[in-house]
Amino acid sequence: MGGAVFLLSLSPQYPCGGAQPPLPPLAERTADGFLVPQPGHTFQFPRDHGSHPGFKVEWWYVTGHLFEVGTKERFGFQATFFRRAGAPPGEAVKKSGAFRSDQLFLFHAALLEVRSGNFLHTERLSRAGWDASSAEDTLDVQLNGNRLFLDPAQPETFHLDTRIRNDARLQLTLRPSKPLVVFGEDGLSRKGDSPEAASWYLTFPRLAAEGQLQFGGRTLRIGGEAWMDHEISSSQLTQEQTGWDWAGIQFEDGREIMVYRLRRKDGSTDPASALFWVDAAGKTVRFGADAFRWEGAAQWRSPRSGASYPLPVRLSVPDPSSGQNADFVLEPLGADQELGDSGSGIPYWEGACRVKSNGKVVGSAYVELTGYAGSLNRALK
Repeated sequence: MGGAVFLLSLSPQYPCGGAQPPLPPLAERTADGFLVPQPGHTFQFPRDHGSHPGFKVEWWYVTGHLFEVGTKERFGFQATFFRRAGAPPGEAVKKSGAFRSDQLFLFHAALLEVRSGNFLHTERLSRAGWDASSAEDTLDVQLNGNRLFLDPAQPETFHLDTRIRNDARLQLTLRPSKPLVVFGEDGLSRKGDSPEAASWYLTFPRLAAEGQLQFGGRTLRIGGEAWMDHEISSSQLTQEQTGWDWAGIQFEDGREIMVYRLRRKDGSTDPASALFWVDAAGKTVRFGADAFRWEGAAQWRSPRSGASYPLPVRLSVPDPSSGQNADFVLEPLGADQELGDSGSGIPYWEGACRVKSNGKVVGSAYVELTGYAGSLNRALK
C-alpha cells in the first residue's frame, strides 16, 4: 500500500444542501468567449461523440473492472483524455498555425492489480499537433500513442489502446450493453448557481469489455465491464466550490448509479449536487442533494501529497425500485489509488471499489475524489 494507512476515526457527516433554489438563466458564452452548453440540444451521433472546440473543457473518461480469462485475476483501470482550449476558436486561428497550439491535451491512465495492490499510473501533456488530436466528426482522440476511437465499420463499438509508461499496455474493445444516457434536465447538467457552470454529460453506464493486457512480462486475455463518460463544458465549478466526490456504480442486478457531490469551501454539499439511478432499460431517475447522503467511513492519507481522502465511502440513497432507503459502502480494492501531479498540478484519488450492502457484495464502482490536495477551481476556469 505504499506505506499509507487508514486512519480509524470517522470523518464528519456532510450535510446536504437542501432543496436547490432557482438557478439564474444560463449565459450564452463565458466571460472569455467560450460557448456555454444550453438545454434542449439535439445530439447527433457520431458527431457529438467527437470534439467540441467551441467549448473550453472536454473529457472522455473510461473506467472498468477486468478479469483474466480462466484465472479470474482482477484488475481495475482508468483512462481519461482531456482537452482544454486556451482561446475561443475564432481568436485561436489568428494566434496559432497548423498545430493548433491553443489546444492542450492531457492524458491520465491507471491500472490496479487487485491481488497485489500494485497501482500503476501515468500522465501525459501535449499541445495539439501530430502527437495529440481529437476529431470533430466522430470519436477519435489520441495523445502520445494512447487512443480512444469509434470503430468506423461498427456503430457504437469503441476501441481503447493505452500504455502506462513501459509497465503495461491495455487494448480493449468496448460494446455498450445498454443505451447512451444524457444526464441532467432537458439534456443539461447544471453545476452551480453561476450562469456559466453547466455541462452536457453523456454516458454509456455499462459496456462489455474484452481484449488483452500486457503486464508483468505476461500477455493476458481479459474481459469485464466498463463505464464511459463524455463531458463538455466551459466552466465546471463556481467560486464557492473547491472540488467534487463522484461515483459510477454498476450493480449486479443490471442497474447503475451516477452520483456527484460538489463541495463548497465550508465543507458543505452544494445544492447543485445530484444522484441518478439508471434502471435495467436505461431510464433515469434523478434525486437532488437533499435526498442522498455521502460520507466517509474513515480517512486514508496519501504518503506523497499528504492529502486525506474520505474512504471507504458510505452512500445512503432512495431506491426507486423498492421505495425504501438503501445504504451502500464503496470499499476500495486498493487503498493507494492516488494519481500524481506531474501534469494536472493537483493530485486526486481515482479508484476501483467493491460495493457492499449489509455486508454483501452487490456491485462494483469507480470513485473519484478531487480537491483534497488543493482547490480545483482555478484549474477548471
